[in-house]
Order: sequence, then C-alpha cells, then structure tokens
Amino acid sequence: MRTDYQTALARPPRRRRPVVAVALFLLVVALLLALAAGIGWYWREYWPNSEHAVQDPSSLKQAIYYQGERKDLPASGSAEAIKLPLPLIKELIDPAIAYDEASRSVIVTTQDKVIRLPSNQLSATVNEKPFALRFPVEKIGDTVYVPIEPLRDTYRVDIRESAETGAVLLAREGDAIPWGVVKADKQHPQRKAAMRTEPSIKATIAADLPQGEKVMIWEDTGAWYRIQRTNGLMGYAKKTDVALDQIETIPKQETKPAFVPWKPLGGKINLTWQQVVTKNPDTKQIPAMPGLNVISPQWFHLADGDGNLKNLADASFVKWAHEQGYQLWALFSNGFDPKITTDALSSYDKRMKMIKQLVSYVQMYQLQGINIDFENVYLKDKTNVVQFVRELTPFLHEAGVVVSIDVTVRDGSEVYSLFLDRRALGEVVDYMIVMTYDEHWSTSPTAGSVASLPWVEKGITAIMEKDDVPASKLVLGVPYYTRIWTEQTKDGKTSVTSKAVGMEAVQNLLKEKKLTPVFDAATGQNYVEYKEGDKTMKIWIEDAVSMKSRTELVKKLRLAGIASWSRTFETPDIWTLIKDTLEKLP
Repeated sequence: MRTDYQTALARPPRRRRPVVAVALFLLVVALLLALAAGIGWYWREYWPNSEHAVQDPSSLKQAIYYQGERKDLPASGSAEAIKLPLPLIKELIDPAIAYDEASRSVIVTTQDKVIRLPSNQLSATVNEKPFALRFPVEKIGDTVYVPIEPLRDTYRVDIRESAETGAVLLAREGDAIPWGVVKADKQHPQRKAAMRTEPSIKATIAADLPQGEKVMIWEDTGAWYRIQRTNGLMGYAKKTDVALDQIETIPKQETKPAFVPWKPLGGKINLTWQQVVTKNPDTKQIPAMPGLNVISPQWFHLADGDGNLKNLADASFVKWAHEQGYQLWALFSNGFDPKITTDALSSYDKRMKMIKQLVSYVQMYQLQGINIDFENVYLKDKTNVVQFVRELTPFLHEAGVVVSIDVTVRDGSEVYSLFLDRRALGEVVDYMIVMTYDEHWSTSPTAGSVASLPWVEKGITAIMEKDDVPASKLVLGVPYYTRIWTEQTKDGKTSVTSKAVGMEAVQNLLKEKKLTPVFDAATGQNYVEYKEGDKTMKIWIEDAVSMKSRTELVKKLRLAGIASWSRTFETPDIWTLIKDTLEKLP
C-alpha cells in the first residue's frame, strides 16, 4: 500500500503559467509601441513635408511688391507702358502728387517744375509748356493710374518686371536690397532647396530652389529667412540652405538745388513791410533806414474767387527801392476773405491764373521776391494752400525770384493758425517769416504784451523742432507797434479794450504824462501803468529795449533774419539799433 507521500511523488507535475514569457511579450510590445511613438514623434517633428502648394502664376501678374510686401493695388500695362496707381505713388514715391478733379489732371510739382498730366490725353505741360505723351493718365474703376515713362527723371524709382509672371518689383533710390544665394552642395549638385509657405518644415513647398539661385532676403525669423524670388513669389527658406550674398543699394542721384535764394553776403535779412491800402507812400517822405535790405509793399491782393488779382504796384516806388539798393519782395495777400480764398484755390486752372498774373507782375516791376500772406483761411483749404505754393514756387524760381511766406506761431485758431501746414510749406519756400506778435490781440479778454520775449522764443523754436523748418529758412517777424490797454470795472465786472499805436505815440504819451516805465522781466519789456479816472491803462512797450532783445534772439537761434510790421510805426533809432546788433560779432 502506497503512502500519500509516495502517491504524490508518483503523480505527474502540474503545468505552470509561462510568467516569464508573458513578461517578455509585454516588454516587447511596450518597446514596439515606444518605438512607434518615437518614430511618429520624429516624423511629426523632423520629417519634412514633401507636398507642393498649387501655384497660379496669373495671380502674380501686375502685382506690385515693395520691400517684400505686396501692395493692395496692381499695376497697369507693362514694359514702357507700365502705369502705377496714384495712391501708391503718393504713399511710396511722392506725397505731394495731386489729382485735380476740376480738370481731371494729375499734378506733379518739383523744385523747378509743375507737370500737368490730363486724363485720357496724349498732351501734357511742364511749367505750362506743352509736351507729348506716349501713354495717358487713365482711370480704372475708382483708381487713377499714372504712366511712369514721362516721369523717369522726376521719380527715380527702380521698376523690375518679371518676364515669367508679370510681377512688378519696385524700389526707390537709396533703398537697400539684401540678396542671398542658394548654397551649393557638391555631393548632390541636383539637390534643390525647399521654399515653404511658412517657416516650418511641415509647411507645403511653394517652390524648389536650384543651387546658385539668387533671392531677396526680407526678414530673419530665427532659423528661417523670409525670401522672395525675382519672379515675385515669396516664402521661407532655412538658413542652412541660403547664404547672404550681397547688399544692393539703388543708386541715389544727388541733385543741386535748381534755385539758390538770395541772402545778404555775410549778414542777415532785414525786411520791413510797407502798408499800401489805396495808394503808395510818397517816397520823398521816407527817411533813411540804415541796415534795411528788403522792403515788402502790400501790392497784390486776391480780388475774387475766379483767381483775379488786384494790383496796387507803383513804378515810382520800384524805382526808389532799386535806387536805395533794396530787394523788392512784393506782398501777395488773399484779402483775408475765406470764401473767395476757397473758390480761388479750388482748381488747378484758377490757381494757375493767379500764378500767371504774379509772374507777369514780377517781370513788369522787376521784383526780386514775392511774399505770400494768406490769413483768415478755412481749415478745409489747408491742402490747397500748400498745393498753390507748390505750384507757384517753380514759376517764381524760373523767373529768378525769392519765395517767402508769412505764418503765425503754431498755437491759435483754425483760420489764423491751424490751416497752415508749416512742415509742408517749409519744404517748398525759400524763407518762412514767423509773425511772432498778437500774443494778446486787439479783442483779447485780458490785457497783455503783444509779443513777450519768452512767448516769441517758444513760438519760433516750436516750428524748428516740431515742423522741422531749419533756422536758415526762418525770419523773425517783430512788431513795431504795441497796444494801450484800458481796464474798467463796473458792477464787479472788468471790461478790457485796446488800441494799437506805434513807438513814437507811446514815447509822446510817457513825456506828456511824465510816466517812468519799469522793466518787466517776465516779458522782457518796459512796462507802464497809470490811471485815468476809474480806468487803468496798461502798456507793454515796444522800444529799443525790446527790439534789441528780439534782434539778439535772431543771432542766438541763427535765424535767417528779421522782418518788421510795419514801416512808420518805428522810431528812427530802431533802424540803427537793429543794424548794429545784427552786425556785432559775438
């Protein structure tokens, strides 16, 4: 009989699960999954996309590119007949180009030319002299297109039109174009570099770049360049595929000024205005004015909205001025009438009518300059004022005369200050006369100086700093008059009135009333105050003290000179004082 132990030994052993095999299987599966994940991750991260983007070459035809940016409006025509949209020319090439709706003409102004290109015509004018066009200005939809061929000398732009796609690559003189070259691979000379639609290897391929192809590089994005082919197509290439080759600079042609304005040899302009209301003064009664070198009589005025001028010039005054050795810069005023100013400036033909009259007067009276004095002008006419000056200046320069314009300081009302685009005007005229007076005007609610020294300096330096008008173009306009202020209090309310008087009237008043002025440091002027009954009289005096300080300011700021409003308001000593101060070396 077997024991249990023996029975157990004789029984076959039970099968055990293959634990090790299962573990090994799971491990292999895990490794395979990890490998697949790694391969997937590698593919997602590092395996480049080989898909090519579908390109429509016609989408580039007449597309305009500047500095790697596609502009909204296309070109028109091709080769010599290429035309650029007016808004683009205004944006990139010539901010001053204008379209005159009344005559349907494009107006281009330069230092010495006024070019008029009428729409749909093969005739144009330069300074009103006709010349023939090969291609006309045309309007396509709402956009005016301008032929570039007749403006090559005016607009020195580089235009490259792709024969492959018709894309137009535009560059201005002085622009820099960075060029790159697709790197060579001697081991694989047929290999091409991918230009992709985005800076990623996963982006589709926009083009295959052969080795040695030159491309424009417009942006460095880190590991990629944003590039452009000469056919206009743009995309991204890896830096490892493209090397910076050269910087091309579009040649800039230096031009000498077409007109060199007169200025006193080694000195400053010393101008005075001569008031002419109905008739000219008797020149025999005009005293000596030592140091004066320019006189500006109020001769020409806008008469109506059609552009006709009123002429108050006098041949005997011309003869006298020339005998004295004075430059004669006749003043042209808009008559301070805002309505007729709007009408007269509204079209090229009306503006040209004024210009032709002024040119004829220049020749008739042998003038050396025209001084423009437009005041009381609607703000809406700001652009047309600049356009008129742009169109007038080349004609006057062609006639050999100086162009100056009178402006106020920057602060003030719309019709006396804000309508003046001092920056734009300063780029055109030879001299800008800043009328630094009427800080406190005739109907000012408070009494004060006509032109305190700190206010004057602040006003003229603001034009230099904020409008970028150089000191060499600026003339300091100074007042020969002052105001006698009357303050009267009734029922607790103070009323203020004033009257303008010249220097001599104030000096006579001081003597008559035995008044002693005191120096007011805040204004840089002598000041006097006295009573007349219940009225308080106040005068910030214009005299040798204030005028010396103003003249010293001309030297301090290195301005072109000084201009005084106006002759007859001064005392005789003022002329010598200004002369000596201007001539005195620092």
